[in-house]
Amino acid sequence: MAIILGIDPGSRITGFGVILFERSKAQYIASGCIRVKEGSLASRLEQIYAGVSEVIDTWKPTEFAIEEVFLARNPDSALKLGQARGVAIVAAANKGLDVAEYSARKVKQSVVGNGAADKSQVQHMVQSILALPAKPQADAADALAIALCHAHTWQSLVRLAGQATTSRRGRMR
Repeated sequence: MAIILGIDPGSRITGFGVILFERSKAQYIASGCIRVKEGSLASRLEQIYAGVSEVIDTWKPTEFAIEEVFLARNPDSALKLGQARGVAIVAAANKGLDVAEYSARKVKQSVVGNGAADKSQVQHMVQSILALPAKPQADAADALAIALCHAHTWQSLVRLAGQATTSRRGRMR
């Protein structure tokens, strides 16, 4: 059993999604957005750190996954996104969580089956996989997709590890 926190970092809105993953089944726990108020960059980063820390304290995840930085057309936006991502990672590390990182393309491939899927496709699939009554807000859906990607990756690694320790006849190698 794992409680997985997925984070979709942003300098203005940081999405979060929490799922329970047990016996190859994902179950929705919570999701939402940390909305950052106007202010200096330092103030906004502190709000992200405090928000992510509060989510961790509230839901007690055992796993933490975050989207990797992608190359943006605007270097200033990419730097701000990297800083927002960094404070979220520090919040997780300060709570003793290991950090898993996934590219946006891998997340979309894992959840939608298409690495070039758009936001509405991600929202639809997250709603379907987690049996939600309505589409989650876009940033929260992205964060839930990151958590689902981590669950699928973790499950695959566990399966591979099991195959590496037994032969076809079930004997230890």
